[in-house]
Amino acid sequence: MKIAKLALAAVALTTTAAVAPGVAVAQEATASVAAGATVYGNDGGEIGTIEAVQGDTVILVVDDMRAPVPANAFGTNDNGTSLNATKAQIVSMLQAAHQEAVAKRDAALVVGANAVTAKNAPLGTVLEIDGDNVIIARGGDETKKVTLLREHFAASPTGTLMALLTNAQIDAAMGASAPAAESAGE
Repeated sequence: MKIAKLALAAVALTTTAAVAPGVAVAQEATASVAAGATVYGNDGGEIGTIEAVQGDTVILVVDDMRAPVPANAFGTNDNGTSLNATKAQIVSMLQAAHQEAVAKRDAALVVGANAVTAKNAPLGTVLEIDGDNVIIARGGDETKKVTLLREHFAASPTGTLMALLTNAQIDAAMGASAPAAESAGE
């Protein structure tokens, strides 16, 4: 579940351009935004909650989806902190961005593709795709295989296949599962 949240967060990070133009329209006053604040739409309805403020970017949670929104897009209305959009508009933009990101990932996720890690370090070559399981030859060495889930991948802005994990995270997960696998065979 934690990995799925990481994947969703990564997808949400790619939606800044999609969210910002529809949201950052004609706010009369810039609101003071804070983590935990409820955000309301221009229709007065609740949109979501601010999860975090990271410099000039606010992470807004809407129906378990995270969206980075420029801090200057927020204003105030009778209910408090607001955006010049409705919840339906924000959800629609997030869903469209997610679908686009999944399509780009699936286009990049092919047998023979070279994959990099979340830190852009070489990961390996895709050997096989079996449903949601993606078998990678670490460093191109077929004796060093690792299986990751489809949801652990995204397409970088340049279209490169990118794991949403670092080599260290993959190594740690493999190390944690090795004793269980060995004792299961005994």
